[in-house]
Amino acid sequence: MASTAARPDRVAKLPPRERILDAAEELFQSEGIRRVGVQAIAEKAETTKMAIYRHFDTKDALVAEWLRIVAAEYRAAFDRVEAEHPGRPREQILGVARFIAEGLPAISHRGCPFINSLAELPDRAHPAREVIERHKADQTRRMVAMCAAAGLPDPEQAAAEITFVLEGAQVSTQNGSIDRAGDRLMRIVEAIVDRHGSAAD
Repeated sequence: MASTAARPDRVAKLPPRERILDAAEELFQSEGIRRVGVQAIAEKAETTKMAIYRHFDTKDALVAEWLRIVAAEYRAAFDRVEAEHPGRPREQILGVARFIAEGLPAISHRGCPFINSLAELPDRAHPAREVIERHKADQTRRMVAMCAAAGLPDPEQAAAEITFVLEGAQVSTQNGSIDRAGDRLMRIVEAIVDRHGSAAD
């Protein structure tokens, strides 16, 4: 649901619910969740507040649904690297890292939607936070499984180190503190996998 130059033409062709989600994504990413009101989303989606509330009971529910869509894109990336490298868990791990590395240029402009949302939603009972926490737990579970399949002797520790690096690279890219973050990220993840793998020898 990324923005394009032809956005007005595209929006006109989308069903109402997708128009709302498309508008919400653009506004939440560019301006933040708290600063964006339902009226602004309605105007961007070329609809009404009443129409938004027909599809989403509350703004919080809309935020949560947007993040479910983002989380699904990440799940699809895991699925894709597993399908592209069947029976090759080391390549699967590097494929996930590559997916993050290739997405870093977009993060430098808009930031990671999960990190940004967590910063704006301190209440852990917020439905969007619950979406993020479930998503992150699922990602960790899948990374641990990849590390175990790769024969790493302490898959939970390896997955933790890889996760710290992946998430740290996104924050460092967002704040502009590290140059060539994608290349550095790939080298670090490779080194983690190789170091843990050598411990098994």
